[in-house]
Amino acid sequence: MTEEMFVQISDCKLYAKLVGENTGKPTVIMDAGYGDFSKAWDSVIEDISILSNILIYDRAGLGKSEKGSNPRTSREMVKELKELLIKAKIQPPYILVGHSFGGVNMRMFATEYPNEVCGLILVDSTPEDYRERFLSTMSQEFQQAYNKQFVLEGNYDEFMESLKQLKETRLKLHIPLIVLSAGKKAHYSIESQELWNEMQREIREISSNGEWVIAENSAHYIQNDEPEVVVSAIKKMIDLI
Repeated sequence: MTEEMFVQISDCKLYAKLVGENTGKPTVIMDAGYGDFSKAWDSVIEDISILSNILIYDRAGLGKSEKGSNPRTSREMVKELKELLIKAKIQPPYILVGHSFGGVNMRMFATEYPNEVCGLILVDSTPEDYRERFLSTMSQEFQQAYNKQFVLEGNYDEFMESLKQLKETRLKLHIPLIVLSAGKKAHYSIESQELWNEMQREIREISSNGEWVIAENSAHYIQNDEPEVVVSAIKKMIDLI
């Protein structure tokens, strides 16, 4: 089954696609990284759709979704996703999967709606202290390139505001959590990679039931470099629930 839809929320229409065999298992909701949209999951969607229904969508202003007037911060994105799920009649409980910045959104969604979420998978997700603890250790060239990327969806300040929101709303979760981290990041020194691993390992601590997995041969897009790692994590989560 594949159902494509344009769902009216607040002041714009969001594109979403529901894929899968209705197995009676929780629906998997997938959120892509900064500036990315639903196509970011193409490499894994077919394999996951055998396990359960999946909802992928384009955040406002990306892919096939209309641009909205709300600030491009995680708090607004979580509200918009919640409205999308209600309007599209996608019933909880949900397994949330977030890549990179999408992981920030999914962590906040799990904190905001704890009774609707039964599992969380973070795919090389951005830690809340990324700027202070990680970005500051990188070369000027890396930092400049990083700052210049914020033109697709919200600006640098909105992105950093999202990390601040994540820090402020952080609560201990009591749902299964799987943290997947990239073990072969591009342009990282040995020290940078070790720091990244450490920060990813610490994300595991946000749940009383957390697991941390390093995708040894992956750069940032684990779903492209080692799709089986992402599929296996989702399968494990579905089997747990």
